[in-house]
Amino acid sequence: MSAALFTSLISPPPAATAPAHERFLHLVRLALAGGQFGKLLLSGPVGDEADVERLTVRAIELRGEPALSFLWRHRTKDVTKNHAPEAGLAEIGALLGGRFRNAHLHTAAEEVQFAVSRKGRETLRVTRVDGAQTPDPAAHDKAKHRPLDMAHPVWSALGLTHLVKGEPALVPAMARKWKQINRFVEILASAVAEAGLTGPVRVADFGSGKGYLTFAVHDWLRSQGLDPRVTGIELRDDMVRLCTAIIDNEGLAGIRFDQGDVRTQAVQPLDVMIALHACDIATDHALHVGLQSGASIIMSSPCCHKELRPQMALPAVLRPMLQHGIHLGQEAEMVTDSLRALLLESQGYRTQVFEFIALEHTSKNKMILAVKARGAAAEALAARRPELLAQVAEIKRFYGLREQRLEQLLGSP
Repeated sequence: MSAALFTSLISPPPAATAPAHERFLHLVRLALAGGQFGKLLLSGPVGDEADVERLTVRAIELRGEPALSFLWRHRTKDVTKNHAPEAGLAEIGALLGGRFRNAHLHTAAEEVQFAVSRKGRETLRVTRVDGAQTPDPAAHDKAKHRPLDMAHPVWSALGLTHLVKGEPALVPAMARKWKQINRFVEILASAVAEAGLTGPVRVADFGSGKGYLTFAVHDWLRSQGLDPRVTGIELRDDMVRLCTAIIDNEGLAGIRFDQGDVRTQAVQPLDVMIALHACDIATDHALHVGLQSGASIIMSSPCCHKELRPQMALPAVLRPMLQHGIHLGQEAEMVTDSLRALLLESQGYRTQVFEFIALEHTSKNKMILAVKARGAAAEALAARRPELLAQVAEIKRFYGLREQRLEQLLGSP
């Protein structure tokens, strides 16, 4: 946070005899200025706000500038509004005790609770978080915080959350799934920053299944003010109907689900292409669609590596190792995804292959992430293209491979 903004957020501390809502608002300002703000939950709506259930406020970056994101949860829909810090603080001040009776501030060091009784008596309670440490504001990394709001009604509709004592909580059996979803969004957030996307952001999620990631991507993009245009594409009609019903029930805009196959999709402009757990060469078709669509970000989690294994003529030096089926399968997987990464680099994408979630959570834990290079990085990759294609050819020669589907789709020799 800039020094100017830090100064603008800090006001003289209220007297100990000041009303509780003034002291609470001062603590909110301090948390924001010091980079310790986690989230603010306002609940207990009063007056004519019977349709509003709660308001969640988070600190975000919007086009490189700090902002406050307000997620209004209604009974039938969610509405997100982003404010500049001062405007957001003024809004919070107006809401305290007026439209909401309760407020709960989570910071890196404390939990602060504000409440107004039905007789109008204000109370303020501050609880120290055990083991809390004051973070270095310059090193503050908001990606360490879970980027998704568990209170979003979509998660309840998908069976990820339920109410415990009136508050949303994870269904215990879905804890690993929730961690995977949030980890995926953290990776996406980093890629969006690297790619410099500003919105509207067009996304296609191939093989979207029950829509966990599709809804997560839509929710996160919306929270960042990036005007999402998200499409989930799934072969199974029952999954498409399920997700469409959730969209209709929650009144969501900027997201849809279509029945379709990545291998027959018409090419249209995209900013982000996602294909998780596409089986065997379906991954290659998805990567090719991403390249043809000009996507700035390509995210793929391959599975079922079947194409190369029967082609592999094992070099003599490797036969003692690869005579074991499990080793041969792992080698075929490594070779397949290495070729894919090299081919993506040859098309001008900075490419990484990495474990995106711990093996204890899922065995399908490999991610191919490709972000279109810009400026000098793009020129450097273009200069390396002959070298990269030569590396592809050498790997194929070494293992006796005749063909690889992504290379065929790209028309490489």
